[in-house]
Amino acid sequence: MKFGKLPDISGVDFRLPPDAPSTGPLLSGLPQREGRPLLFIGCTGWSMKEWVGKVYPRGAKAKDYLQAYSRQFNTIELNTTHYRIPDAHTIEKWYRESLPDFRFCPKIPQSISHSQNLGLGTGLIPSFSEAILGLQEKLGCCFMQMPPYFDIRRLPQLEKFLKAFPKEIPLAVELRHESWFDEPKNGEAVFSLLQAHNIATVITDVAGRRDVLHMRLTNGTAMVRFVGNGLHPTDYSRIDAWMERLSTWFNQGLREVYFFPHEPDNLLAPELAAYVLEKAREKAPTAATRGPSLIKEEGQGEQMSLF
Repeated sequence: MKFGKLPDISGVDFRLPPDAPSTGPLLSGLPQREGRPLLFIGCTGWSMKEWVGKVYPRGAKAKDYLQAYSRQFNTIELNTTHYRIPDAHTIEKWYRESLPDFRFCPKIPQSISHSQNLGLGTGLIPSFSEAILGLQEKLGCCFMQMPPYFDIRRLPQLEKFLKAFPKEIPLAVELRHESWFDEPKNGEAVFSLLQAHNIATVITDVAGRRDVLHMRLTNGTAMVRFVGNGLHPTDYSRIDAWMERLSTWFNQGLREVYFFPHEPDNLLAPELAAYVLEKAREKAPTAATRGPSLIKEEGQGEQMSLF
């Protein structure tokens, strides 16, 4: 993930900002939650041969990766759908090979999110929707990552898209252009629109763009994309702060969070995810969650945990 990355993070203020003014009222107005809040922890893919012997059992083959991944994590930021709409056979395979409590978070295809008309007037939205609905109860929250040039002037187009997008598919939107954040009225315009359509926000925590750490919730789901810096000490202190904030949100009524730790080349993401789980159990013990139990010693290749 190159967006917002910096070669030198020594001058970055990594403190979490306070909640946006509308977040508290939003949380207090949510319907009463049934049961424990849910915290989903996952990475951005499962096709990592470097994880064999650390995340996956020693000797695992590529065909085994998804099954092994779903035993270690309970969600995934599914970036493969950004590049093509999966066919029914692929969807059925994903469904069959993942655990019952696993949730897929497919990324909206770039043929939709990066097009001038956001896919309206084409068959792309129905095709994508039909495909991912095949995930049934394992469909988590889709997310649409708007391109960096998608600015405040495109708000009417976004509104048309939200009106057309199937209501039965959970969706979160990630905004990147500076114009959404440089004026409070602009942010409130788009976040109010998302809230009106029951669309979640993506909150991105990355060194070089602290403005996208907006802390504005718009429904009972939060999606956090956390970008680390190679397990730098600040990665851990930032996770500590996040788990405290999530605990507060859960206590205020938030229903679920999808938390995706990123690290360079995805290699160290499992280590950071394991720390997320550790701190979640410590600081947000009311949340139902599970996460990776890394294989630490030679000969422990069959160690896997369902928590």
